[in-house]
Amino acid sequence: MNQDLLIVLLLLAAAIAMFVLNRPRMDAVALIMIVMLPLTGVITLGEALAGFGDPSIVLIAALFVVGEGLVRTGVARRIADWLGQAAGGSEARALVLIMLASAILGACMSGTAVVAIFIPIVLRLCQATGAAPRALMMPLSAAALLSGMLTLIATAPNLMVNAELVRQGLDGFGFFGITPFGLPLLALAIPYMLLARRLLAGKSGQAATRPEPRRARLGDWIDLYDLPDREYRLRVAETSPLAGRQLGALDLRAGGLNILAIERPHRFGQELVRPGAQVELLPGDVLLADLQAQVTDPMMLFAGHGLEPLPLGNGSRYFTDRAQEIGMVEALVPAESSLVGQTILQARLRSEYGLTAIGLRHGQRAAGPDLLEQRLAVGDTLLLFGFWSDLAKLRGANGDLVLLNLPAEFDEVLPAPGRALAAVLCLVVTVALMVTGIVPNAHAALIGCLLMGLFGCIDLASAYRAISWKTIMLIVGMLPFSIALQRTGGVDLAAAGLLSVAGEASPRMVLAVLFALTATLGLFISNTATAVLMAPVAIAVATDLGLSPYPFAMIVALAASTAFMTPVSSPVNTLVVAPGGYGFGDFLKVGVPFSIICLIVSVLLVPLLLPF
Repeated sequence: MNQDLLIVLLLLAAAIAMFVLNRPRMDAVALIMIVMLPLTGVITLGEALAGFGDPSIVLIAALFVVGEGLVRTGVARRIADWLGQAAGGSEARALVLIMLASAILGACMSGTAVVAIFIPIVLRLCQATGAAPRALMMPLSAAALLSGMLTLIATAPNLMVNAELVRQGLDGFGFFGITPFGLPLLALAIPYMLLARRLLAGKSGQAATRPEPRRARLGDWIDLYDLPDREYRLRVAETSPLAGRQLGALDLRAGGLNILAIERPHRFGQELVRPGAQVELLPGDVLLADLQAQVTDPMMLFAGHGLEPLPLGNGSRYFTDRAQEIGMVEALVPAESSLVGQTILQARLRSEYGLTAIGLRHGQRAAGPDLLEQRLAVGDTLLLFGFWSDLAKLRGANGDLVLLNLPAEFDEVLPAPGRALAAVLCLVVTVALMVTGIVPNAHAALIGCLLMGLFGCIDLASAYRAISWKTIMLIVGMLPFSIALQRTGGVDLAAAGLLSVAGEASPRMVLAVLFALTATLGLFISNTATAVLMAPVAIAVATDLGLSPYPFAMIVALAASTAFMTPVSSPVNTLVVAPGGYGFGDFLKVGVPFSIICLIVSVLLVPLLLPF
């Protein structure tokens, strides 16, 4: 072993030790290595920084953005909501659907993001089915990890292995090159987890963490402020005297009819329009209205204005079916407010804030529907209705109102509602470009990013936030080790050592040893970093044996995604520890046997599809 190789191995050992101790952060460790490796003289500073210009790094960053577009537009959530409906009351059916949906979604976006999306859905499913979170959380994380074996772009280790093949002058894997190996493993994982859930749920039916206090939801305030039976959907008829007139010129509030929002036909459905004074009503508009006075015969009032009552959407209460765009907040009238002593009509909340007061409580007593002439007093609580963007502005209000409570639905509002179809089309175009090979994968992903921005699925600020810079820095910092180990003979030494361990064993046994080594190394450092280090070793082993490099490279990609054995071997596992109430031993007793199953299946299957 030469001196240069010894120095590189010492740096690698130091990096692994810091990864295991998690001090400092992984991305900081990577930055330290970028600084230290050029000081050894083995590689230049330019080579240490070359990872920032690597197409695979650009591809990974772009895929974070594409995945965020699916989240922001609600594609991921709609899949999850459908899952909840399809599961019914069956725990077993819920487990199967969770695993299938998270694996399919994870084939196109970050598995970590998929788990983050599905955790609240799984918890709701547990409430509906009576299942223990422990029984469903680990299957969720397992499916998200297996999703990395379904497409080339599903996880960073695949891209790193593929990049190493290309770097050595070989053809890379196709977009679905890994899919024939991932699908059988996913098919085996589902019945395995159906059996393992009983083992998991047998210990404890509850998560170990203390539940957070429940936040108020819109439905709570509907009853608290006596809102039921006051809400109406009213279509403006062709012959309506309101058609063609501006809201400011009408005196609807004097008759007790308060327009909260207007549904208007749009290109791909309907849009909600703010009811400003300058808004002109059109035939076919649907008014979301609230009766704020005691009206003897509401139907006669509507008929007089040429308004046709419509059913409330999906049986919703007080327009909660449109909670992605509109909602309510509670606001307090403080002592220094200029609104004290004014009536709600005099307060001009719509012109000042773009909001409508639909409820009022004096202490513990709801004021009822006759609000307009109610005078505001210090400590009164107003229930305000409007668009979320207007409601959120109360956080920076001038002191006349103090934002008291935001409902739980506020956190569930999608940043880009109504763009789901566009996001799906952008994803289809991106995948099609990758599958056909018309442009390189990184180029296709960048095109997908631009399309997401063009159609309003994501903005620049959100795109930058979506990229996991910690992951990018980690990969960039580990790439120079691959160059340094190859240059100092470390890769050849590792290959020779692996061959000496395998002895005169068959190539399948060499694959098994390579799989086990990769999976074991992945217990201590990131599976991405593991792939970066092991891919050149696998190719070198194939070269020494005079065999095709593809089965050896593929076994590394599969093993890098086999991170089931500990809660810290992947962020996907770490996310489900708290909601599932798992301990370290839970992952060992479920993950180790399945990892062995993955090893056996992979070693048997890979040479059949990728001959030696």
